[in-house]
Amino acid sequence: MRKAKTYNYIGALLLVGALLLGCDDFLDRDPLSKLTNEDLGNDGKSTGFTTASQAEAILAGCYGDFRNEYFQLDYYVNGDAQADNAYAGADNPNNFQIDEYAIESVNNNVLRDWRYLYSTIAKANTVLDHIDSVTDAALTETRRAEIKGEAAFVRAYMYFELVRQYGDIPLLVHEITEWDVDDESKIYLSRTPQAEIYQQIIKDLELAVANTRATTANKNVATKSTAHFLLAKVYATVEPHDWAKVNEHADAVLAAGYELLPEFDQLWDGTHENSSEAIFEITYDGWDAGTGNWGAGMFYGIDWKKFNTPTNDLVAAFDAEGDEIRKNASIRFADVTGKWSDRYWPLTNFPYSYKYRNTNGTQNYILFRLADIMLLKAEALTDAGDLEGAADLVNEIRARVHLDAITPTTDANMVQAIAKERRLELVFEGQRWYDLKRTGKAIEVMNALRDGNGNSLGYQLTEDRLLWPIPQNERDKNEKLTQNDGY
Repeated sequence: MRKAKTYNYIGALLLVGALLLGCDDFLDRDPLSKLTNEDLGNDGKSTGFTTASQAEAILAGCYGDFRNEYFQLDYYVNGDAQADNAYAGADNPNNFQIDEYAIESVNNNVLRDWRYLYSTIAKANTVLDHIDSVTDAALTETRRAEIKGEAAFVRAYMYFELVRQYGDIPLLVHEITEWDVDDESKIYLSRTPQAEIYQQIIKDLELAVANTRATTANKNVATKSTAHFLLAKVYATVEPHDWAKVNEHADAVLAAGYELLPEFDQLWDGTHENSSEAIFEITYDGWDAGTGNWGAGMFYGIDWKKFNTPTNDLVAAFDAEGDEIRKNASIRFADVTGKWSDRYWPLTNFPYSYKYRNTNGTQNYILFRLADIMLLKAEALTDAGDLEGAADLVNEIRARVHLDAITPTTDANMVQAIAKERRLELVFEGQRWYDLKRTGKAIEVMNALRDGNGNSLGYQLTEDRLLWPIPQNERDKNEKLTQNDGY
């Protein structure tokens, strides 16, 4: 007998975290069902979309999510304040938990990030499930293939963010179309092993490589290079690392003609957007245009205490290297006496994360850039025993900031040199925590971290805390969601 149940789309996908973007009023918006189903006159039951313009609109929604709170704020907090580059800063207890490896399963950031990422996956699923059935003559076969590739890239990127943070997660690759169902397995999903998540990510990115354009006028659209870039990251992260694949996909990016900007600070000054070095860049046109970047104001300014306060250890690392150019482009000091208190820094010389410095709403975010992939290729060459080739790549990056060339003589020296270079080059770009994890250095580095007076910060990072907990709110709705060890 058919059960009398009523599931709205929020209720269904919240069980895998796919829709709600946050509990604050300014984050609330209509569920995806209204955007993709009811607005098309389907009365809440998806029959897909029928026109080229509808397909483009849903794909635009996927890209629009790169401007949400996850990518404007949490992406950088998770990648740098969770590592040795930054203290949490500001006054948010949820961020303090992340900084100090004391995360609880009811932490709001843990829940909202899960929901943000699954929300975008749900949109990508809608595109991929229905794009092949569109018969509108306005949708050319070339554009149909491009849309599939772009949506597949977006889905892969979101799953990559999820799996690195939570480990085993539900794998949802099709749109949920029924609210009143007998088969609850379509709604209540268990966690899929990480290895299978990575298989899906690779499959999606290979589809993106095959179908996306080689180049676009702006860097805010998925291309073959963005897919190759992410594949290189994936193969450097998945266990065991596949350095031959990292090298292959890094070479594909390098062959596309990207070039380092002549001056490091040009990446951040707001006048060199969509540059020759940028591979994937989130574009903001300002408040009047409706795409203002409020996230930059979370990191820089003296009106209130900001997130991602640079650590004493980071400043010391720049100074030890004599790396004034990147230090001055990445960190700005100010006298904030009387404005707030801080246990790490004197208020007369207080540091800020400075790369995203334009707080007028127009600051672009560079998610993928050439220097990152050059250093990743250097890791692959080191694994292959080509220390000279690896050093050439590192030295090209160092030459831009007027640092002496390195000449490592052993694999271990080269690995250490690349790790240091990645830290100083990519600081505050959301990379450090994941670099420490994939290289097996997170526990060693974080537990040894000290303040400016040489005192231990008292971190007690363990293997269990390398992953976040599964949000308790989601587990309360779905008993199939097990919890990570240690929570």
